[in-house]
Amino acid sequence: MSIAVSGVSKLYGQQKALDDVSFQIDKGNIVGFLGPNGAGKSTMMKIISCYIPQTEGTVKVCGYDVMDQSMEVRSRLGYLPENNPLYPEMYVREYLEFMGGIHKIPSIKSRVDEMLEQVGLTLERKKKIGALSKGYKQRVGLAQAMLHDPEVLILDEPTTGLDPNQIVEIRNLIKSIGAEKTVMLSTHIMQEVEAICDRVIIINKGGIVADDESKNLTSNNHAQVIRVEFDHQIEVNKINSIQYVNEVKRVDDNTWLIGSDSEKDIRPFIFEFAVANNLNVLTVQKEEQRLEDVFKKLTSS
Repeated sequence: MSIAVSGVSKLYGQQKALDDVSFQIDKGNIVGFLGPNGAGKSTMMKIISCYIPQTEGTVKVCGYDVMDQSMEVRSRLGYLPENNPLYPEMYVREYLEFMGGIHKIPSIKSRVDEMLEQVGLTLERKKKIGALSKGYKQRVGLAQAMLHDPEVLILDEPTTGLDPNQIVEIRNLIKSIGAEKTVMLSTHIMQEVEAICDRVIIINKGGIVADDESKNLTSNNHAQVIRVEFDHQIEVNKINSIQYVNEVKRVDDNTWLIGSDSEKDIRPFIFEFAVANNLNVLTVQKEEQRLEDVFKKLTSS
């Protein structure tokens, strides 16, 4: 087991940032750790990374306790925090060799060469970090997190502030890393999670509200949205009267998005409604459930 979290709570004075959180992550998985601002994501990641202690519960990384065996944990874990602290006056290669010295890595120069190539920084190795773009700075952060060849990577908002091309590049890099290591990834970008994560953990108000594969979260959620086009206009209050319907949104004059939280397929009820109101259904289509919709539903309260 790469990460094992059991009954973890964290108090800041009287405020409870985490409340009895438990989960496990196996080796070789890329797990998206999601939640709204203030939900406890960064707090949990800092506890796993030995930056702050938990108030209650236990956390183990590769079998080592973060409280009692923190040096063993740190040697097996790479961490890229959201603010990506770097030394802007140092050159890229100089910085990575400096970090390699802290980790007491043998053959530092060859290991740095390997990392520069893996993260696409070979041509930037002689530049000062402060002169790099945001995307390349993120690559430097990833390189330092992986320099000592950790078994577990903790990445907190790794694509914040990047342009679309840079996001794709960093996303592909993380996906390639995840083939060999355990990656725990925090992000607000749902498309990123759907593209690279094997599993999703959603936290809200300090507690876990969902933990499953991304495809299962979207397929098991009962919410459904049906796009319907009638042959002429109808009043919204009449559509709201359809059985099991709890949300209606007009797309244009005759087209509607009709939502329901019921397990029942509401399309037969829509057809019955159309017949009763002398309407012809021109098109009817079930909209694909997205992770973003599930996230909003689980974290809106």
